[in-house]
Amino acid sequence: MNILLLGSGGREHALAWKMVQSQHCDELFIAPGNAGTAHFGTNLQLSPNDFPAIRQACMDNNIRMLVVGPEEPLVLGIYDFFKKDPSLQHIVVVAPSAAAAQLEGSKAFSKKFMQRHQIPTASYAEFTEQNLEAGKAYIRSHSLPVVLKADGLAAGKGVVIAGSHEEALQVFEDMIVKRQFGEAGSRVVIESFLKGIEVSVFVLTDGEHYQLIGHAKDYKRIGEGDTGPNTGGMGCVSPVPFMDETFMRKVEEKIIRPTVNGLHSEQLDYHGFIFFGLMNMDGEPYVIEYNCRMGDPETEVVMPLLQTDLVALFAAMDNGTLVDTNIVFDERSCATIVAVSGGYPGSYRKGMLISGLTDAGSGDGTIVFHAGTREADDEVVTNGGRVLAVTSYGNTISEAVAASRAALDKISFEGMYFRRDIGYEFGDREA
Repeated sequence: MNILLLGSGGREHALAWKMVQSQHCDELFIAPGNAGTAHFGTNLQLSPNDFPAIRQACMDNNIRMLVVGPEEPLVLGIYDFFKKDPSLQHIVVVAPSAAAAQLEGSKAFSKKFMQRHQIPTASYAEFTEQNLEAGKAYIRSHSLPVVLKADGLAAGKGVVIAGSHEEALQVFEDMIVKRQFGEAGSRVVIESFLKGIEVSVFVLTDGEHYQLIGHAKDYKRIGEGDTGPNTGGMGCVSPVPFMDETFMRKVEEKIIRPTVNGLHSEQLDYHGFIFFGLMNMDGEPYVIEYNCRMGDPETEVVMPLLQTDLVALFAAMDNGTLVDTNIVFDERSCATIVAVSGGYPGSYRKGMLISGLTDAGSGDGTIVFHAGTREADDEVVTNGGRVLAVTSYGNTISEAVAASRAALDKISFEGMYFRRDIGYEFGDREA
């Protein structure tokens, strides 16, 4: 079948890399894609949010499956758009409905959902401009640190962990009064800080059944030793050593099953990925957030370890046989390290020539996934803050990280930076 994949980042390059390995994939189209996805299919210069243009591309290219990478088209209702159009209803859409995508699109909705289904998460309250003073009073009396979250989508920047009441009050006012994140911050969720180790678990669901397809640990801070501002992710490792059978059983029993059962009982159409952002607090899992798609750079380690045919999984999700599917994983470790533009996550330049890509990706067990890149005059140049994610296999996390570092040492572009300490806390545990 012909497949259309929406998105342009490292996540989409990893999904494209995985899907073209399937015997069920005839032609792959990516909208808009990047310089890396162009090696696996045809890039279409379309916005993932331009639904009429996406519809026309599906008609023109005989598309039979639509896979949605980023979150915004999900929240805007691309699933509903396809299901309501008679000319598109035959297409398998890997995405939740707009109503179900509120799990990611609204922090307040997800918190209420977790309350209704007794899913462990941090205690919270929500405020708008109408009860601004009550919100300020709530902050002044709250223990520290305190977490403030813009209710809507804020490109991964709408969460602040405040270490003082003064900082929290300023952030609160910036979000609600000054509209730092536009309409996304018109409602703010304030919640208790959960102390532990952050991890991510990924499932594919048909809205009634699910299959675990991987887990990972992401490194969000720009600086080594987990210092400096948060980013969209500087690297990732999988499998996570402490996520043993006991912990994963708790995750399934206390979080995944209640979530999927809750979606089913509330009749929320859901045919796609659920990303569970979790905190491991002394061996007990708590939900920090839901995402309704794969993570980035988590996809860059989850897909290489998933040995089951991804397109076949999507088909099983659609035809009701997902529960019977056998999931197989590579037993090795996998690590990805992200190379970013100078100045990221602040301002940065684009259009920097990238050299060494062929040498970096020529070794056994190493894959270079493009994120913020584009082609210019037969050359590859930077086109974003996170530019590349270099993924490697290894017998241990330490081996995989070392292989990715060695590959990155062969790549260069002006201002290039990457963390050399991804997976630092797991070296001794693997010995």
